[in-house]
Amino acid sequence: MKSVLVLEDGTYFTGEAFGKAGEAIGEIAFNTCMTGYQEILTNPSYNGQIVAMTYPLIGNYGFNRYDNESDKTHVQGFIVKELSDTPTNWRCEITPEEYFVSNGIVGIKGIDTRTLTKHIRSKGSMYCIISTESGNIDLLLEKLMKKKTEKKSSVMEVSTKSPIHKPGRGKRVVVMDFGVKHSIIKSLEKINCDIYILPASSSANEIMSYNPDGILLSNGPGDPSELPFVKSTVQELIGKKPMLGIGLGHQLLGLALGGKIIKLPFGHHGSNQPVRDYIKGRCYVTSQCHNYALENDFSDEILVTHININDNTVEGFRHKHYPILGVQYHPKAVLGQDDSSYVFDDFIKMIDGQPII
Repeated sequence: MKSVLVLEDGTYFTGEAFGKAGEAIGEIAFNTCMTGYQEILTNPSYNGQIVAMTYPLIGNYGFNRYDNESDKTHVQGFIVKELSDTPTNWRCEITPEEYFVSNGIVGIKGIDTRTLTKHIRSKGSMYCIISTESGNIDLLLEKLMKKKTEKKSSVMEVSTKSPIHKPGRGKRVVVMDFGVKHSIIKSLEKINCDIYILPASSSANEIMSYNPDGILLSNGPGDPSELPFVKSTVQELIGKKPMLGIGLGHQLLGLALGGKIIKLPFGHHGSNQPVRDYIKGRCYVTSQCHNYALENDFSDEILVTHININDNTVEGFRHKHYPILGVQYHPKAVLGQDDSSYVFDDFIKMIDGQPII
């Protein structure tokens, strides 16, 4: 079946359809991972987006029940150069085509993803539509622009609707769920935390009613500026308990502390983002998934600790007086290196009142 990908600036690509027939509309993001496509598809931070993979062959080790970052897929559509129809791996349980059909994902393959990526890098992130129903570019552009103006709440779509308890014998940690990944919860479980996962809409009083030792603000999708109620909640919590923000949670912490948000031209999406840690005096290769970042324009109370080597954007900060720590990248990510998992150890040190070196 033929398919077409149309970008909001009128650029279009024709290819072959896979997965669900129909149409998908969302903001396009290219991801530079060579592996980890299942984790990407199930990452809540991609809710509502269409992902283009820069690596030319996707699906060669199939899909399984173990590599999910959440309980379902979240991408609107998927773009690849070549989709494997002969996956080979001892853990493979379902073929790529079967996976995309069963999960209702609209996909397009056989297009020049290198040209597409270069176009996004030069023109910036934009909305797009994948369609197997029409080849009328003007009609598809009209549908795309109409969808772009619709109000949406990506975080509320992926956040838990009711509290979840994952018992542990260690520190009690409340996770504000903006789209938390399974790998972050597993990292907390590994250090024996007693975990309470709460809805993004939880008030400061509700969070404090669990008497947490520490509070973690999770990763998630979208623009943190569209979550003023969360910013107010975080401001109420500052100074009451040690806090760690990851991804979107890092940005929300920064906003609550008086920072400002900027939108990146095409975001950071991949498992090979280089980050310089000024405190430890070394660099890390990190996994990231975000279109927004904090401006490097904080008050004197904030210490910027990490910078992205590619574009000098803020990747981490600490508060000089309160036990508050934020990182833009995803520590202990399944997709990439695990040498930044020390962030969780630093969080526990903050809870214990120990200095972070």
